[in-house]
Amino acid sequence: MYGNAAIGEAAIRAGCQCYFGYPITPQNELTEYMATNLSRRKGCSFVQAESEVSAINMVYGASLAGVRTMTSSSSPGISLKQEGISYLAACELPAVIVNISRGGPGLGSISAAQSDYFQSTRGGGHGDYRTIVLAPSSVQELADLTHRAFDLADRYRIPVIILGDGMLGQMMEPLEFKYDAPSELPVRSDALRGAKGRPSRIVKTFTSRPTELEELNWSLFRRYRLIEKEETTYEIYLVEDAELVVVAFGAAARIAKGAIRNARANGLKVGMFRPITLWPFPYEKISELTQTTKHFLVFEMNMGQMIEDVKLAVEGKREISFYGRPGGVIPTPSEVLRVITRLYYQKGLKTEK
Repeated sequence: MYGNAAIGEAAIRAGCQCYFGYPITPQNELTEYMATNLSRRKGCSFVQAESEVSAINMVYGASLAGVRTMTSSSSPGISLKQEGISYLAACELPAVIVNISRGGPGLGSISAAQSDYFQSTRGGGHGDYRTIVLAPSSVQELADLTHRAFDLADRYRIPVIILGDGMLGQMMEPLEFKYDAPSELPVRSDALRGAKGRPSRIVKTFTSRPTELEELNWSLFRRYRLIEKEETTYEIYLVEDAELVVVAFGAAARIAKGAIRNARANGLKVGMFRPITLWPFPYEKISELTQTTKHFLVFEMNMGQMIEDVKLAVEGKREISFYGRPGGVIPTPSEVLRVITRLYYQKGLKTEK
């Protein structure tokens, strides 16, 4: 299956009941898949909204009603959804938002890029809030993490972002769907399903009392700390004896892994660290690697965004280099291998012939 379709099928199997979207390349196949297949499940709704702003507010309404709901877009479309995502966070409403990112800023290009890291991991919209951010690196992970996204959204009552890119969305790979939703999902206790037999509830994000808003912010903060403790995930690859560790996420990590295999064949002790959750970011594990690793190379398909989190994790204990290709340019493993090899010798890491 190609990546965009894999997300759609995984969402349906995870119990997604409502999808609201608007066309934009390179995620259009996901919208098309949901339009064709969401009706397989009873009581499910697909709506092509008149805009990205409308789509995210439809997500807001469906989540209020207690159903599993989702939207998707690509970079500039996600920008238009930010106000609605902030409202979802403020009202503690679960939702899944898929970003199949492209080159930017502005309309940019439709080529695969990783230029939305800041937007995703720093909230993107206004106010003190966070979103869980999952970064798949294969079609299989697109499916697996989509299922996980719905579970995390419900468990913590939080918007969850799946940050892919045009390469992952368009590529085709074999995969196995490992999960399926029960025929009926439990209705959330906080859902607005009618007030018969109980006092009505009003869900809103505005208050004229600063102390009330402060308490909401601290309540969210405590939940975010719990998420950091329980949900941080990552992949390590050949780091046990590595003198140089490449830190990369998503599709860039696949490119890096090919370069690292060739570097190892040439006798260079190189490994890779891949964050799977971009938020919460695995600061603690990278900090542990400073005890055995001499140098870090951050590789991204942008001008350098995740490198800020790597610097926070390393805390100045080790030197960090960066290599990136912005604008939708996709580097090859051989190109990254040349960077690794040059850096390895420049930093004096070569210890054996």
